[in-house]
Amino acid sequence: MKDSNSHAQKNLTNLLEIIRKLRSPDGCLWDRAQKREDTVKYLMGEAYELVDAIETGSVHDIKEEMGDLLFQILFLARIVEESGDFDISDVMEAVSEKMIRRHPHVFGNKKVKDIEDIKTAWDDIKKHREHGNEPSTDSFFKKIPRSLPSLLRAQKVSERASSVGFDWGSARDVFHKIEEETNELNAALKTGEGERIKGEIGDLLFSLVNLCRFVDVDAEDALRATIEKFTGRFRHIHDRLRDQGKSLTDTKLEEMDSLWNEAKDIEKMRKE
Repeated sequence: MKDSNSHAQKNLTNLLEIIRKLRSPDGCLWDRAQKREDTVKYLMGEAYELVDAIETGSVHDIKEEMGDLLFQILFLARIVEESGDFDISDVMEAVSEKMIRRHPHVFGNKKVKDIEDIKTAWDDIKKHREHGNEPSTDSFFKKIPRSLPSLLRAQKVSERASSVGFDWGSARDVFHKIEEETNELNAALKTGEGERIKGEIGDLLFSLVNLCRFVDVDAEDALRATIEKFTGRFRHIHDRLRDQGKSLTDTKLEEMDSLWNEAKDIEKMRKE
């Protein structure tokens, strides 16, 4: 273990030195020009690429994408260090302290029975540390980034509201709300008013996210899986038509529907 830690420390030092060199006066003009706000799109892009690699890629892909994301984090740390605010050592010290504080059942004497008990304790520690006994209106959703994908942010917002008792009683209650929002959307569609339709669609989506929370389904994961399923079936349509010397634009909907059902049947056979 000591050799492994030593090797990791050496590689981290080397990577930090590479970044320092890139940002130095005799480094890369592009890297030197980057500001902290410029790193946002790269951090988000690399994070999403890592998610893709975890879900569909090889071990090699995961390692590569983890490296790319780590580089972006350390690169941002260097930019901040140059401004004199803090450095990567401060970042690691702060997160280490936080993890120890939030795991009293590992680093302290707190007793827990199961994972749910751990989750409850984690939330209690966060509330006490970050908000005190009664969070202010301004800070209530502060820890939920506005830049999150909307489905993920919706689920986290609803979870936060639920933590203080603002919630439905059961999944059935949420389903009734979905029916209500569907009826309101139908009424909006009849008016043809764009803003009203947009608002009702948003209300319906938010209600669906709440249903996901009640049945312990991650809304972002659920939609991502459905998108993958859709693109896979559509790819089957495209490939079958190509094999027949046809194009998508020259094919009638009925034939595409037939190939879509064929793709569904293939999926079922693979699961059996």
